[in-house]
Amino acid sequence: MKNILFLMIGTFFGIVMFKSEAASWFRIYEMFMFKSFHMYGIIGSALILGLIITQIIKRYQLKYIEGNAISFIPKEKSFSRYMFGGIIFGLGWALTGACPGPMFTLLGSGFFPMLIVIAGAIAGTWIYGIVKNKMPH
Repeated sequence: MKNILFLMIGTFFGIVMFKSEAASWFRIYEMFMFKSFHMYGIIGSALILGLIITQIIKRYQLKYIEGNAISFIPKEKSFSRYMFGGIIFGLGWALTGACPGPMFTLLGSGFFPMLIVIAGAIAGTWIYGIVKNKMPH
């Protein structure tokens, strides 16, 4: 039953991504060329909503569906880890025209070359899992 709920939420997310044109390569191109506010508005709205939801979770000590408490573990702050990670993420986004959410949205809308991008993302994640202990985090 829980998986059905996640499937419904994911489907709703995909529809919202597609209808808001957040999965549109042309909108992403406009964003990287600083020609349109559209994508910055979507990303900014998601950031503000995420901040509000995080504060609600912390203030009311909300729990997972299973009943376990939701906890936020602070990460080590360092300039290089976020700079290099952001550069890699941004280059991938600029080269493919999609970040992880829209990759699946575009595949679902019938843009089958996204299979190559998804395979690359999975391979990159797998390789990171192998070498992460050797990297300077």
